[in-house]
Amino acid sequence: MENNKEMRKWLDDMNLPHPLVIAGPCSAETEEQVLKIAHDLKDTDVNYYRAGIWKPRTRPGNFEGVGAIGLKWLQKVKEETGMKTATEVANRAHVELALEHDVDLLWIGARSTVSPFIVQEIADALEGTDKIVLIKNPVNPDLSLWLGAVERLYSANIKKLGVIHRGFSTYEKTKYRNIPEWQMAIELQSKFPDLPIINDPSHITGKRDMIFDVSQTALDLNFDGLMIETHHDPDSAWSDAAQQVTPNTLVQIMRDLRIRKETDEEAEYNSNLSNLRAQIDVIDNQIIDTMGKRMKISDEIGKLKKKRNVAVLQSNRWNAILGNMILEGEQRGLSEEFVLRMFKAIHQESINHQEKIINK
Repeated sequence: MENNKEMRKWLDDMNLPHPLVIAGPCSAETEEQVLKIAHDLKDTDVNYYRAGIWKPRTRPGNFEGVGAIGLKWLQKVKEETGMKTATEVANRAHVELALEHDVDLLWIGARSTVSPFIVQEIADALEGTDKIVLIKNPVNPDLSLWLGAVERLYSANIKKLGVIHRGFSTYEKTKYRNIPEWQMAIELQSKFPDLPIINDPSHITGKRDMIFDVSQTALDLNFDGLMIETHHDPDSAWSDAAQQVTPNTLVQIMRDLRIRKETDEEAEYNSNLSNLRAQIDVIDNQIIDTMGKRMKISDEIGKLKKKRNVAVLQSNRWNAILGNMILEGEQRGLSEEFVLRMFKAIHQESINHQEKIINK
């Protein structure tokens, strides 16, 4: 599978003047709703109209999709607007029904990707199909599991493959619904540059007002497209209301995004430079996030020291840490001078946090 250009051919053959765009409601709710949104998106940059027919929910009792009847609504979308259609499949029965109703693009959801049994069942049902199949990253940040799903489908003679980056679950509270873990997507791109990668900012953010920024980061990292949940009345949506945008908002997002085309040597240089800088931005944000977590632990240490009346500065431990970090830094190409400056600054900030608590 490695670096197989067949996987990218379906995307290159589309010869798009912009990134691939997959848009539509999180869930198909009614025939009227599905058709209304489709007609609103008909003459936009949208290439595939998406709608969830079966909705695997974390807990029972929530809306779990309209089922097979929704596939007939997608057929009407194609008949009335000419748009290609897309939906999620989670088992053999879903695949067979989707193929029967001529859905053009199928994707495997994050909850399904975690199970090799489910992925293999879907791969067997799809064997030899010429439909486009996209695989969302698994819920947990496991690159091998993600790529394993791609390999299972490729082994089933499915060549029109791609992946969807929708973020990863975490027990920590962050500004994201699912943390992007951009570094994992970057690593996937570096290992398999011919594997198309689509970003799903809706599921990463969980908030419609963050979708533009995440979409821009994805394009700066040379992602091939976007999957954005779109609803004519988002606040009344039956599922994931907070992360859906209106068709008009989607159009504005696509207008405002900075899309870089490689048309000459200078453009290629600027595109490569922007990509590398975007990777640095991702790592810088991770550093800030990690430092914030570190200082919260320092606060807890300060509380313990205050309770036991222990001095803030523990020289022996500090010297041991510094020695270890210098050695670790050398192995990663970092100079001793830089490591000393960095960790002295971190240590001083930690002392400041603890003294603030002890002297409160």
